[in-house]
Amino acid sequence: MVQAKTWVLTRHFEGFPKDSNFELKLEQLPEPKDGEVLLEALFLSVDPYMRVIQSINPAFPVGCHVVGRCGWRTHTVSDGTGLTCLLSDWPQDVSMSLALGAIGMPGLTALYGLEEVLGLQAGETLLVNAAAGAVGSIVGQIAKIKGCRVVGSSGSNDKVAFLKELGFDEAFNYKTVNSLEEVLMTAAPNGYDCFFENVGGLFSSVAIPQMKQFGRIAVCGSISTYNDTNPQTGPYPHLTMIFKQLKMEGFMVGRWEHKNPESLRRLMAWKREGKLQCREQVTEGFENMPAAFMGMLQGENIGKAIVKV
Repeated sequence: MVQAKTWVLTRHFEGFPKDSNFELKLEQLPEPKDGEVLLEALFLSVDPYMRVIQSINPAFPVGCHVVGRCGWRTHTVSDGTGLTCLLSDWPQDVSMSLALGAIGMPGLTALYGLEEVLGLQAGETLLVNAAAGAVGSIVGQIAKIKGCRVVGSSGSNDKVAFLKELGFDEAFNYKTVNSLEEVLMTAAPNGYDCFFENVGGLFSSVAIPQMKQFGRIAVCGSISTYNDTNPQTGPYPHLTMIFKQLKMEGFMVGRWEHKNPESLRRLMAWKREGKLQCREQVTEGFENMPAAFMGMLQGENIGKAIVKV
């Protein structure tokens, strides 16, 4: 019988999460029954990446590596529902932790937001905020692959330097600029064709008026509002959207799940060709899950934040 460590939420967040919101527990797991597998976590994120260490399910032989939504746990007994095997030909020289990042859900989110929602075309100008994060950093690189001009916003000078390394045409630290409006205008005097929105709040209110006529906005996240105790209010973009005839669309990555196998191979090919850099911020130790989670919400990570169990 295997003993699993698991982090549980003791109470819902009021404002920003605290250590007291989490509790580490031990759980005795039963032996897998027919059709079930025993998973062991190797890397954890919002989406845990695991390997199968015991199996009575022919779809998941012992030793195979899978991605699944099983929570913050070291071990899990699963009937296989919701588990996805990694690419069968995953290269040995590419860390499997990237299945949580650039060659996983964040990479797919970037790809589908650009292609399916924005319909980004060569020669266009793209704005992306939270640009040094797991999704934003991939967004900018794919846009450059497609022959676009890319402007990125991030929250530290180190992150700005990272964006420059990735080939962003313009990058700035929104926390230190005198005027967000002025820096956006200077970076793209003719405006933005596309805006990949990860932040929301004030940034969005300032950025939307900078869009070109018939501009497109993909709403992927709103991290500036996630921990608000009081909802933010206005200004409201409706008149700008009417007069500029803008298109704004929210999306979730699962809409294009049927394309995932092909899309993951495209991302992997870009990685192998050196066109896609994949930065990770790795926290060692399962006991540090809450700290890594809170650090991510505070913007401490560059690239994908993961925990190595």
